[in-house]
Amino acid sequence: MKTRTVGARALLVEVSSGEAAQALHAELVRRRAEGSLSVREIVPAARTVLLDGLDDPARLAERLPGWKIPPLDARADDAVEIPVRYDGPDLADVAALWGVAVEDVPQIHAAAEFRVAFCGFAPGFGYLTGLPARYDVPRRATPRTAVPAGSVALAGPYTGVYPRSSPGGWQLIGTTDAVLWDHARVPAALLAPGARVRFVPAGRS
Repeated sequence: MKTRTVGARALLVEVSSGEAAQALHAELVRRRAEGSLSVREIVPAARTVLLDGLDDPARLAERLPGWKIPPLDARADDAVEIPVRYDGPDLADVAALWGVAVEDVPQIHAAAEFRVAFCGFAPGFGYLTGLPARYDVPRRATPRTAVPAGSVALAGPYTGVYPRSSPGGWQLIGTTDAVLWDHARVPAALLAPGARVRFVPAGRS
């Protein structure tokens, strides 16, 4: 674990892996909820967590290495279910990369339990982890100029759902009607860091 103060009120914590970042984020959120940690914002990323609005970042940097960070509890809360039609234009390419039949891709993907590691790229876009490392796939060599909203996609170790139409180079395996970002909803984002997610094939309850 490495720490670096950012300005007068923030601390950036770097850890060894995405799993470690998710576990640290969960512990920080827990401590804030119980009142033992005073911080305005906790922002996870791939291997870092940024804490902003601290009274004494240097003091927390000294204490953090002594904390016991428990592993993530997969049963800590209910999963967000996202219905998906596995009809993406890159299904055959993903099947070839995985070394499986095209019809096996939906089964493999829907069998995994995902967690939102962090959010970014666009409002409502979550970077979801949960597939075993052997299913990592590269981004497409040539990005698309427009990916439709609701596209379920893969890149590297992540699954994501495009909340709006935008350019993108991820592998598209399906579509969903779920609304990822809605200004009229509280909270506006369907997915938040730490949330568990399940993809449910269309027609399956």
